[in-house]
Amino acid sequence: FRSYYVSHCDFNSSELNDIEFITSTFYNKLELARFSSSLGKFVGYTEYGIQQANYWNSQTSYIEGLKATRETICLNNIGNEYRAA
Repeated sequence: FRSYYVSHCDFNSSELNDIEFITSTFYNKLELARFSSSLGKFVGYTEYGIQQANYWNSQTSYIEGLKATRETICLNNIGNEYRAA
């Protein structure tokens, strides 16, 4: 569990406005930083995580790509989940 990333989609309905894409960065089971599509930016939770979040937030193309993930991955997969249920 040294260093890893976890990404997931939170949703209340299949409408794009109700979907949130979240990706978190962990080191030794401690969450360093998290990107939330609702906020549209990274938030750091440790001193190092804050530094990383500031750097990642300055990379506009990276942030725009993460924002687009909500529509490209979450929206399509949530539609599948609703049909399966």
